[in-house]
Amino acid sequence: MKYALVNGYVLDGTLNESGKMVPHKGWVVLVDGERIAAVGDLPTSELMGYEVVDLAGAWVMPGLINLHAHLAASGKPPKANAKPVDYKKLFDTLSKIPPVLAGYRALCAAQAKLQLLSGVTTLRTVGGILDFDGRIRDRINAGKAVGPRMLVCNTGVSVPGGHFAGSLATEASTPEEAAEHVRQIAATNPDWIKLMITGGVMDASEEGEPGVLRMPPELVRAACDQAHELGYRVAAHVESPEGVRVALENGVDTIEHGAQPNEEILELFKERGAADICTISPAVPYSLFPLEDSHAPEIAKTNGKVVMDGIIACARGCLAEGIPVGLGTDSGCPFITHYDMWRELVYFQKYCDVSADFALHTATQINAEILGLADEIGTVEAGKSADLIVCDANPLEDLSRLRKLRAVICQGRLYKNPRPRKMANVERLLDIYC
Repeated sequence: MKYALVNGYVLDGTLNESGKMVPHKGWVVLVDGERIAAVGDLPTSELMGYEVVDLAGAWVMPGLINLHAHLAASGKPPKANAKPVDYKKLFDTLSKIPPVLAGYRALCAAQAKLQLLSGVTTLRTVGGILDFDGRIRDRINAGKAVGPRMLVCNTGVSVPGGHFAGSLATEASTPEEAAEHVRQIAATNPDWIKLMITGGVMDASEEGEPGVLRMPPELVRAACDQAHELGYRVAAHVESPEGVRVALENGVDTIEHGAQPNEEILELFKERGAADICTISPAVPYSLFPLEDSHAPEIAKTNGKVVMDGIIACARGCLAEGIPVGLGTDSGCPFITHYDMWRELVYFQKYCDVSADFALHTATQINAEILGLADEIGTVEAGKSADLIVCDANPLEDLSRLRKLRAVICQGRLYKNPRPRKMANVERLLDIYC
């Protein structure tokens, strides 16, 4: 794995003083093992010992970083007239059948590979089945499976009746239990801790009131204190202003999704040094699809609009105040597949009024900074991990060009002409809104 990418354009992931990502025509990228050995307008003599890969005018940039995904689901759309799934009951049943659990582990591993083949070279998973995500991460790191660099939460912490309680999250009833659950999850070797603080679109009981606070402040505080004591940062599912306030007041590090902010909330973001993770993708089908396409109940369409507006408002408010905003897809939700990170960039540009340059910068360098990995990933720079994607044409002219890549490089491993298997019906519906 020692090769030179030549005869192309390089977007290094950084912005200049004018907020533009400057294309570097003719720059060479030298990859030596897992690292970028050199980048720039290099003389031919520097290429000695490297296999030359002619890009023929293609565009090289940092691999995409997806900060919010769930590997336990595929993004497959619900069927018409399907009854709501009782995930707790389903998991209680399936968890007693070892072959089924083995099948779920294989499914999760396949979803991780899809992320990589679509250009995501670093993935943070934020709530899954038991410790499956961590096992997949370890297999990838050991070279026994194909996938992106992974940071995992494993299972999350919820409360009885809370978001994904009993399936993708445990159920804590007291502060003591919340702290104990964090300790138990820490024993599975996660990278982050995930809390389910509010409800979501599909578990809202009233129209116009998604994101009801489920986890009391004292439980949030106990879980965050224990996580921080053990050296972990905390991500939290939050979809209401009250939930955002409670989360930030009690120690959460990243707000996943977000809600309509006010001056108090924005000040709390700054005091905590917290980041907002913008996830417009999962709200689009509920909010914008006709009911005959989303197959969701009417209450979900109303609440989906509330959540979508809140996610966008939170991102825009944070951007205006210089608060870090990252991007994630919430892959696994209905219609949100594991190969469509590019759509989140398109939505970010469209709804948050940012440039294509800034959207790509966010999905690379800013996301790396939020993870605390900016010294390792996020830009095309000598000494950093060789995490790169190659696109046939300039994505800054049209971010949808990122949907089809010529190559993906992850920690030096080159995957040419990646073709993730896609769901045609999902593509057809989502393309209307991209």
